[in-house]
Amino acid sequence: QVQLVESGGGLVQAGGSLRLSCAASGRTFSSRAMGWFRQAPGKERNIVAAITWSGGRTYYVDSVKGRFTISRDNAKNTVYLQMNSLKPEDTAVYYCASDSRIYGSLRYGLYDYDYWGQGTQVTVSS
Repeated sequence: QVQLVESGGGLVQAGGSLRLSCAASGRTFSSRAMGWFRQAPGKERNIVAAITWSGGRTYYVDSVKGRFTISRDNAKNTVYLQMNSLKPEDTAVYYCASDSRIYGSLRYGLYDYDYWGQGTQVTVSS
């Protein structure tokens, strides 16, 4: 059974920072790309950032470029999302997800990922 457990969400003022973590267990973490998605109330779940299995390539949605950084530590089976200069529009539930393919390239669609964490709430006040 694959488990992804996010942590690190919370309430922060605009301009502040948070670091999300996602701990994985149950299958080979280091061979799969990982993604962070977010879903605001009444909106679709969309990708925020993704990282290849090796960590050598990353992807960011335009709205977070220069503010968010995705990274991974394969020795710890953990992927991170460092979020700086947070804005009220970043408020959402953040989910980490594991790509269904091994050793694949970056992918951005919901259906490219087959295991998901339970989500962690990030609230940015103005």
